[in-house]
Amino acid sequence: MHVHEYQQYDATGLAELIRGGEVSSKEVFEAAMSAITALNPTLHGVVRARFERASQELLNVTEKSPFAGVPTLSKDLLMALEGEPLAFGSAALANWRPKEDSLLIKRVREAGLVVMGQTATPELGLMGITEPKAFPHPQNPWREGYSPGGSSGGAAAAVASGMVPIALAGDGGGSIRIPASYCGLFGFKPSRGRVPLAPAHGEVWQGAVVEHALTRSVRDSAALLEHINGMAPSGPYPTPRETGYVAALSSSSKPLRIAVSLGGFLSRGLGTQVSAEVTAAVEKAAHALAAMGHEVEWCDPPVEGDALADSYLTLYLGHLAADLHWVSQQTGVPVHRLAIEPSTRAVGRLGAKLSARDYELAKRYWHLAAEQMSHFHQRFDALVMPVAADTAPKMGELYPTAARERLMALLAIPGVPSLALKAGMLKRLAVDALRRTPFTQLANLTGQPAMSVPFHVAANGLPVGVQVVGRLGEDKQLFQLAAAMEQHDDWQCRISPQAFGV
Repeated sequence: MHVHEYQQYDATGLAELIRGGEVSSKEVFEAAMSAITALNPTLHGVVRARFERASQELLNVTEKSPFAGVPTLSKDLLMALEGEPLAFGSAALANWRPKEDSLLIKRVREAGLVVMGQTATPELGLMGITEPKAFPHPQNPWREGYSPGGSSGGAAAAVASGMVPIALAGDGGGSIRIPASYCGLFGFKPSRGRVPLAPAHGEVWQGAVVEHALTRSVRDSAALLEHINGMAPSGPYPTPRETGYVAALSSSSKPLRIAVSLGGFLSRGLGTQVSAEVTAAVEKAAHALAAMGHEVEWCDPPVEGDALADSYLTLYLGHLAADLHWVSQQTGVPVHRLAIEPSTRAVGRLGAKLSARDYELAKRYWHLAAEQMSHFHQRFDALVMPVAADTAPKMGELYPTAARERLMALLAIPGVPSLALKAGMLKRLAVDALRRTPFTQLANLTGQPAMSVPFHVAANGLPVGVQVVGRLGEDKQLFQLAAAMEQHDDWQCRISPQAFGV
């Protein structure tokens, strides 16, 4: 199988070829290996290949399994491979190796996917861009010099360029949907608790983090969730394993009541400017949904964006401080001597000064927002709004400048972190971190399923995703809507040739 032939298919299509005897899983594996070898030196989506081990694992895959030996990639964050490096995008963990596979990896293998390597992530998955100091920075396959987003930026670069048809990803504040939007992919964030983080974690970021994948097609995303969903016995949520995600794609959808918003309720306090191209993408989606027979109405949910941003960043700070303590425990290196980036160190210092009261008050707002969205969804089945305020940024555009890093270094002075928090440093961080992407954190805090659909290509040649948020737990309905939107707009025929011609 030639690379250009391999790149024509999604994961489901490749599995069908293998099961039908038209091509062997070994031929598909070799095509993927050739694609990664040829493209990765330019795109840097893969930080660590594992071809030899993957080839041995392929021997244990039966062609009767759902994915029949189709290649994939895991993320260099949380997704443990026993005895293999897992650096979390950080030099501080460059030599750390987990002692057992994560449950997600076990389920992925049981489904017949073969993990060929690990993809780039920002340090500890903290940014909406993927520019870690410890590793090369992945490029957006649609245009050289542009970011694929983050934190699943390496995964997005790998799928959009045709290295693999599907790559595992995680989303704690938009980290699946933002790269999907920037790279013209389908990115689905399942409901809270749908995918296990065991055995290392019961939950991450108080349940905001959910793992799944970036794909070219809706059916690949649904097929994967079919086999990886269901909380571990030790998990914090009573979310049993279920089926029906793939079947939902072909069942007829009743007309839905869909709200449409440009997200001003989330972004006003951050100074966000939604571009004309993003506005056009949302309007295009609204017109398409109306043409498909759904009842569409422009309406903002009753959620206070400033309070949501402050709440999200408060827990973000607190969890980072705890994460750095964990890194110190794992490596035996004191926190103040960890080889971490200046911005990571600065945010960790702020988090270490948070009071338990402020942390708990922030978490309580998550529940208030969830209650507000629950009432909103009594009227509307889904909410359509932007993923990001614009197309993909240029590389380096959103990373803290050297001057900002020097300013952050002042937080090492005793007493300064506490003063900085009192002086409004949290608000400044919210503006810096969320101004371009204030629309995705809502679904993480409320636990709702949400997706980015590749509904538009801007005049500058870069893709624009549109976000759709569904009711908590109604992932199947969201997949059903995604499949209808995909069929209506024929995404697979609109992928830019640049994505395969780097």
